[in-house]
Formats: sequence, C-alpha cells, structure tokens
Amino acid sequence: MREEARREGKRHSFEDVQLISEVVSTSSARRDYDDCTAKYGRYGIPIYLVVDPYAQEVVLHTQPTGTGYLAAHTHKYGTGKLPIPLADGRTFTLDLDELPRPEPEADAR
Repeated sequence: MREEARREGKRHSFEDVQLISEVVSTSSARRDYDDCTAKYGRYGIPIYLVVDPYAQEVVLHTQPTGTGYLAAHTHKYGTGKLPIPLADGRTFTLDLDELPRPEPEADAR
C-alpha cells in the first residue's frame, strides 16, 4: 500500500495498492496466471507478483494495461535477493532463497 493510503470504510482503494503477490497452489494456477493477471492489470496495479513453488520461480508483472501487463520477468528460486522498485519510490526486496517449496510427498509403502 502507498504510505499515505487511507481506508474507505473497511477497505482501501485499489489506487493505493503498490504490489499484489499470490502464491500458486495446484487448484489456483490458472486463476493466478491468467485471470488475476488480466484483472490486476485492468485495475492498474503497478506490480503483480506470482510465486510458484511448483515451478520454483517468481513471475514479476509490470507496466499494467487494460488487458494485463506489458512486461513479465521470470526469476528462479535460489538466486538471491530481488529488489522491486515501487511506484512511490520505496523498494520491496524479495529473498528468492527463502521462498516456500511444496512438501515432498511421503513415500508410500
């Protein structure tokens, strides 16, 4: 959220949102990659970050448009810190070495 963001009732305006991040699950992958990318771009959310523990990568969407985002950059897990400049001048840093990974399935016996 922008530092000067103010609530409107119980919510904030979408115009105050600087970054939205989602962690993909097996049931939400299509929604996170397709539906949300289009929706957040349409609302002008400056940065949409998709964290995919199954692919072990992060997709950083920037430059929102009416139908999605113009730019998408993929960053692999385990490649250090990713600084993400926010529209208000601050920087959000994501540690790609500390992201969630799926639990290994227990050996069936």
